[in-house]
Amino acid sequence: MRKEISLNGKKYILIGTAHISKDSVDEVAEVIQEVRPDSVCVELCASRYESIRKPDHWKNMDIVKVVKEGKAPMLMMNLILSAFQKKMGDKLGVKPGAEMLKAIEVAEESGSNIVLADRDVTITFKRAWGNLSFWEKMKLIGQIFASVFESPDISEEEVESLKEGDMLTEAIDMMAKELPGIKSVLIDERDQFQAAKILEAEGETIVAVVGAGHVPGIAHHIENPGEISDLETVPPPGKIGKILKWVIPLGILGVIAYGFFNMDTEVSLEMIKRWVLANGILSAAGALLAGGHILTILVAFVAAPITSLNPTIAAGWVSGLTEAWIRKPRVEDFENLPRDITTLRGFRKNEITRILLVVVFSNLGSSIGTFIGIPLIASLL
Repeated sequence: MRKEISLNGKKYILIGTAHISKDSVDEVAEVIQEVRPDSVCVELCASRYESIRKPDHWKNMDIVKVVKEGKAPMLMMNLILSAFQKKMGDKLGVKPGAEMLKAIEVAEESGSNIVLADRDVTITFKRAWGNLSFWEKMKLIGQIFASVFESPDISEEEVESLKEGDMLTEAIDMMAKELPGIKSVLIDERDQFQAAKILEAEGETIVAVVGAGHVPGIAHHIENPGEISDLETVPPPGKIGKILKWVIPLGILGVIAYGFFNMDTEVSLEMIKRWVLANGILSAAGALLAGGHILTILVAFVAAPITSLNPTIAAGWVSGLTEAWIRKPRVEDFENLPRDITTLRGFRKNEITRILLVVVFSNLGSSIGTFIGIPLIASLL
């Protein structure tokens, strides 16, 4: 897919690609060599640019720091999406992002400026995550985990058909119906953001290499530019969310305290027992499902009932740090990470991804335990 726009004395050439397509790699090289543009814009942010140029960047990752900073879920999501794309690319003999890498290489050879036009992936993930309800988040996680461990059965012809506008639009529309928050952040906002960066590119002739699904939106925003400063921030949690983070724990503690002062001691002890078991068992089950060490599972059981009453800390952080302390990632774990993330067995075997699984599943178990525990203790009033 190729679209040309002439505006204010400048020529913009948008090349719509499929990210695991041999034809896209060839097309990108041919257009840049033919046009020799002043600037080449690519659908990459700085972190994704580094990961493409330096495949061994995983070796510098501090997994303990990732857990402490609460970035484990985002890293997990990134790894899972990368794994699925890698499996499809392996099937067709093309590395994910090969067309972007080719664009950069040819641009450097021709002396063109290279513009990283996409928004930081962390901001995109956080904005998308923040737009989803709890149940939408659970649905998304389930869909992603299910897709990554399936063997993609897709032909090269089907990949190329993804560049056809009608089929791609239909896929985006289906996603919008199920998770409208995801569509607006992943597609609409990034269309506007990339258009602004393309407009800022130096020179009279600009080539932009982007996913085919972004071409119509980017073209629209090039011709109708808008302000993007709001798109580079992560909106703070809503007031209701902030209030509930404190109201729910205080309410639970209040109910237990009410039991001690106005009811039989046995009733209050039963409330505490139910709260501990609901949170502890489900969080420990999450750590077990992730393949955590026996001590990690015990820590998850003990930590969850306490951390679920403290909005500033999560059970998964405690269990994840415990797992990292007991089973420190080895050099081979970092070396094997690109391969291990493509299978369920590899995910649970690799120490890095196992730590991430422990964090995510322990937190998920504790969250479900909280929803279950509230009516269990309230029923004793």
